[in-house]
Amino acid sequence: MDNTAASSGVGVLDKAALVLAALESGPSTLAQLVQATGLARPTTHRLAVALEFHRFVARDMQGRFILGPRLSELANAAGEDRLLASAMPVLVALRDHTGESSQLYRRQGDQRVCVAAAERSVGLRDSVPTGAVLSMKAGSAAQVLLAWEEPDRLHRGLQGALFNATQLSAVRRRGWAQSIAEREPGVASVSAPVRGTSGKVLAAVSISGPVDRMGRQPGRMHGPAVVAAANRLTEFMRRAEELSKNHQKG
Repeated sequence: MDNTAASSGVGVLDKAALVLAALESGPSTLAQLVQATGLARPTTHRLAVALEFHRFVARDMQGRFILGPRLSELANAAGEDRLLASAMPVLVALRDHTGESSQLYRRQGDQRVCVAAAERSVGLRDSVPTGAVLSMKAGSAAQVLLAWEEPDRLHRGLQGALFNATQLSAVRRRGWAQSIAEREPGVASVSAPVRGTSGKVLAAVSISGPVDRMGRQPGRMHGPAVVAAANRLTEFMRRAEELSKNHQKG
């Protein structure tokens, strides 16, 4: 490894960056980190433990140092910001195609937040303003944001939910979710997942409106359009990631 990279002028950060860069190639023992970074053993140990405290570094089953979950969380957050920047044209097109209000939801802990919306200009509508905080226990977007979670998180998310594991299995099979008067009486919705480059579900694209207009099986009518809109955003994320990687290489 090249330890002669330019200094930022903040020594401790430069050394921490050396540790993280060394772990890019895979798990490392402390001795291997010392060799890879060229840092003194006590310094390497202190930095690795401090990075572990902040979840930038973790340990594998053999106790070796590995890159931690905080890095992927930050990467996902950066990707989600790119997603938000591209969402409105897709939501407007979805609204115009279906005639229903459209939204983009992201999960935040035990809740979901509407981060973008395109409302119908006339007629009956289900208004979900940008910034609205809704439950993860009801609604098609909640189903989508939970359906592809790890088993333990999925099980916890189902506790107290108005949908069940069988419904989420159907969501995974067909690629979209629907709800009828689940979140709010008289309101129906259809949602589909937006994925990052790793395949992780980052957000849910939705449409919502009165049950009287959308019907008792809104997914049959609108599922393909909502899935297509979600796939457009997923494709944008893939292309943005490729451009970012090419820019870094350049």
